[in-house]
Amino acid sequence: MPAPSKAATWSCRLRERRRLTAGTFELRLTRPPGFSYQAGQRIALRTEATERDYTLVSAPADENLAVLVRLIPAGRVTPFLDQAPIGSELLFSGPNGYFCLRPDARPVVMVASGTGIAPFAAMVRAGARPFVLLHGVRTADELYYRAELQPAAKHYVPCLSAKALLPGGAFSGYVTAYLQTRLDPQPCDFYLSGRMEMIRDAMEIIDARFPDARVYTEAFF
Repeated sequence: MPAPSKAATWSCRLRERRRLTAGTFELRLTRPPGFSYQAGQRIALRTEATERDYTLVSAPADENLAVLVRLIPAGRVTPFLDQAPIGSELLFSGPNGYFCLRPDARPVVMVASGTGIAPFAAMVRAGARPFVLLHGVRTADELYYRAELQPAAKHYVPCLSAKALLPGGAFSGYVTAYLQTRLDPQPCDFYLSGRMEMIRDAMEIIDARFPDARVYTEAFF
């Protein structure tokens, strides 16, 4: 699918803000006529002279667009997105990025930390099956989109770093610890999405334990 250039600018309206936790929310936006994208791509929302990238969590066939936002109180964009009135006009560019599923017969292992789950939510909504999904967060309330992801996955593993009561099937520790100790070595396609530190550590483990793996990454800042 040919993508518009990065300079392409689109206008939309804020339709809904859905609070997921105290520090995260989902924005639902009207979809401009003619805007198309692939699951896993992102858009750059603009506020005055500043723009920030957000991966779309909506499926390419959805009527509206949706993004997952982590509030940064001292930031230049997320406080505005957190308070903008419903109906506000927003500008964005895109779609951008190449973090999309490649058709292949090898097992797919998706590894996310925090809001890095966004591209995987879009892929599942677009029909991605089957896959193993590891989602690393501090506590269970941060397992965004779990109700959709868990039944779609061949194996869904919440990896919780905080010392707290674990929900059924959860792993106590980081996603990297699960990769190091629990996942059976075999040729896989790994998709890593989240903080750069997680991606760096996961790639070291994959290089050592999964020498025939292919790895695709998307860093969240």
